Order: sequence, then C-alpha cells, then structure tokens
Amino acid sequence: MSEIIKKLADVQSKLNAPKGQFNNFGKYNYRNCEDILQAVKPLLGSGVILLSDDIKVHADRIYVEATAKFCFEGETIEVKALAREAQTKKGMDDAQITGAASSYARKYALNGLLLIDDNKDADSQDNSSKSHVLTDIDKQWIEAVKADKAALETITDTHYKAMIKKEAGI
Repeated sequence: MSEIIKKLADVQSKLNAPKGQFNNFGKYNYRNCEDILQAVKPLLGSGVILLSDDIKVHADRIYVEATAKFCFEGETIEVKALAREAQTKKGMDDAQITGAASSYARKYALNGLLLIDDNKDADSQDNSSKSHVLTDIDKQWIEAVKADKAALETITDTHYKAMIKKEAGI
C-alpha cells in the first residue's frame, strides 16, 4: 500500500466532523465545507488538501465541478463533485448563486475524499419504509445523467452510481 493511501486512511479513520450547523427552517443539523476543513486540518500533518472549482455548461445549465485533492509526499488523490447552479434564487445575485453551488460541490468532494456520509447511520433509521428520499444533490445528479450519460462516469462511489442509474432509468 502506498504511503499516500496509508496517510489518507489514517486521516479518514480519525476524522470527526460533527454537524455543527442548524437549519431553523428544516429543523435539522448539518455540516458545511468549513466545518469539514476545520476538523481535518489538525490531522493532516505534512499532508495538504487543495480545493478548486471549474465551471461546466451542459444543456444550457451551469454546473460547478469541485475538486478536492489530498497531496502527500509528492503523490495526489483527487475526488470531484458537481453542483448545479439554480437558475434563479430569490435574494441572491449571480455571484452568490455560483458561490453557493461552489460551497455545495466542495463539501461533497470533501465528503467523497474523506469518506464522510451525510446520511443518518443505518442503525438509527426506521427501515420499515423501502422508499429512498432523494436529496437535492441526488436530483441534480439524476438530471445530469439523464441529459448526458457521460456524467455518470464522474461518480466514483459504486453504490451511489447504481442508485443514480436506477433513478435515472438507465
């Protein structure tokens, strides 16, 4: 096993990024990109996390593709995530809409890189219902895959990819 994989696995196993934010409207706790970065920084040692964005246009929709890179001893592991900009968002100008999409995409790229699951633990859920509640990011992925099946290739998590394929009817 390479040194970068050992280091990343060590960071992943020690990381505790609690949901430090609260949504008053929806009455739920959540974590944002800044919460994740604050929790991971003390664990990095000589490792570095780099975040970047790229704008993608597909079918007249704008997507922010965020890349989270873990760099250690000259090697790099990267994960990408997409978030679609809302066409309009009440009370926000264009720059704020792009910034919100960037924050969302970066959070999900970090989630993938650091193995953070934003869902509740399976043991704490009521599994009597067989239906899966789709999140906004799920819906965005489904729409992206329906519009262009090549988008599916950017999903690295096989279980998530299978769910998106099923929901997109592929």
